Amino acid sequence: MPEIASRPADSHKGDYGRLLFIGGCRNMSGAIAMAASAALRSGAGLVSVATAESAQSIVANYNPCYMTVGVEEDPQGRMAVSAEQLNLAVEGLGNFDVLAIGPGMGQSESGQALVTELYREYDGPMVIDADGLNNLQSLEDAAGPRVLTPHPGELKRLANKLSLEWPEIRETQERLASQLAAEYQVTLVLKGSETLVTDGKDAFYNTTGNPGMATAGSGDVLTGIVAAILAQQFSPVHGAMLSAYLHGLAGDLAVEDIGELSLIATDLIEYLPVAFQQYQGMQ
Repeated sequence: MPEIASRPADSHKGDYGRLLFIGGCRNMSGAIAMAASAALRSGAGLVSVATAESAQSIVANYNPCYMTVGVEEDPQGRMAVSAEQLNLAVEGLGNFDVLAIGPGMGQSESGQALVTELYREYDGPMVIDADGLNNLQSLEDAAGPRVLTPHPGELKRLANKLSLEWPEIRETQERLASQLAAEYQVTLVLKGSETLVTDGKDAFYNTTGNPGMATAGSGDVLTGIVAAILAQQFSPVHGAMLSAYLHGLAGDLAVEDIGELSLIATDLIEYLPVAFQQYQGMQ
């Protein structure tokens, strides 16, 4: 497993990544707030959130440690901006080391256009999850490293857009995930029991995690971890592998105290510090 280095005494927040999370809407503000909070707990130096105007105050109140910006929305409260408009709103997408898009975003034509534009134009690492995947229309022409974190349902919808037959057997789904990763040169994290992480060349199965993590928001937390780890100069496949392990480890530690039945996604964020400490102790 990749090593997490100790921080030099003279380090500052700029050394550990500037992240932008894009998502959240009027009725789903919690997802992007949890993703951004998980990134902070995973070592990110500076975190900002771009969300729909009606969700901004809710997202901002969730955690005072990240910055927020509200952008124009449609009548349903979903973000309705182009990549150019978002660039102006955040004072330059190029100022961010990693983008993470999708949690709580909702699906819309403007969302499809935004995700597609960013996928093809932003040349830094980008994590795509949830409605980021549901809005994504193609895996072609990625401008930079891409980490996709679908559960099987999201991967099925993406496969349908690519005119691919969706297999019902998990083993065959994993082969399809590896094929897509290789063909489009992306890193794919197929969530589930023994989450698969693959770049099409290598494949890793995660050994941590438990059924208690099958709860709303768990994937949003993973998105935040992946984005933070990528911002700390890990390669996409190693960063995704490490993130899946730590995400599951936080869940395992939480279950020891809470039990599987009562575990919720915010518990994963609370147990991330212990997970990181335990992992660094094993190095």
